[in-house]
Amino acid sequence: MNFNNKFRLGRPRLLLVGCGDVGMRLLPLLVPHFRVFAVTREASRAAQLRALGAVPVVADLDRPESLARLRGLATRIVHLAPPPTEGAVDLRTRRLTAILPEGARLVYVSTSGVYGDCQGALVDETRSVAPKNARAGRRVDAERVLRAWAVRTGSSVAILRVPGIYAADRLPLRRLHEGTPALRAEDDVYTNHIQADDLARIVALALFRGLPGRVYHAADDTRLKMGDYFDVVADAYQLARPPRLAREDLRAAVSPMLLSFMSESRRLDNTRMRRELGVRLRYPDVQHALARWAAAGADRIAPPFDKHPP
Repeated sequence: MNFNNKFRLGRPRLLLVGCGDVGMRLLPLLVPHFRVFAVTREASRAAQLRALGAVPVVADLDRPESLARLRGLATRIVHLAPPPTEGAVDLRTRRLTAILPEGARLVYVSTSGVYGDCQGALVDETRSVAPKNARAGRRVDAERVLRAWAVRTGSSVAILRVPGIYAADRLPLRRLHEGTPALRAEDDVYTNHIQADDLARIVALALFRGLPGRVYHAADDTRLKMGDYFDVVADAYQLARPPRLAREDLRAAVSPMLLSFMSESRRLDNTRMRRELGVRLRYPDVQHALARWAAAGADRIAPPFDKHPP
């Protein structure tokens, strides 16, 4: 990834809020260009963050009194922190915007769930949001809060709407081993994907190339229904394909959260991401990634079960 040389000089400060899996993949892309202040709730992670070249800052978006040390710390921000698990609004994002400086540049990682069920339609970024559950509703709230903050403070925010994130250690292997059923073809829904390292690169590019107030779909070119996705993963790892059930029968066999994912169908158009951010995906679709990992020796890459079962 080649960035403009002016960003190499003096290493401007950047605040990374959210140091989960994607945040850790993002750090090596940011550290050569920024002095990164990485926010973590756990002091025990400080050494790990320092080893990757970041300056750890122990703070918690659920504890407003801990955020004072972040005030005005950096004018570039990557916001990866999820909303709270309850409530109608994202209090974490509201607290964060209260301590950010004017004239800042922020990238927010949201979710494609804000669209709700689109009945399989091809969706671009101009489509109105219509969240079907409180989880997606809190993301809509966060997007609105950030847009209002940007207007109020003369700042810039780019929003990445992200679908299902996968990696060699983020595949639905556990549910395949457990035989969790999928929907039959006539009831099935389209699902969208992005590989975790590709997502980290998209975030980094959005810092430099994202237009103010712009929404981008951070999605790959996969065009699979959910059951077919499980089938291609099962075939790649020589596991049994999941049984298929009618929707009414599936309700009794899966968790309400999993059922909610199986109730929304859409295909994300990623044209804007490619055209405006200049993204070239290393993993253009799930099938490409699985073939690449298999060629490298999947048994050396993937654990027995995924870290993030759906």
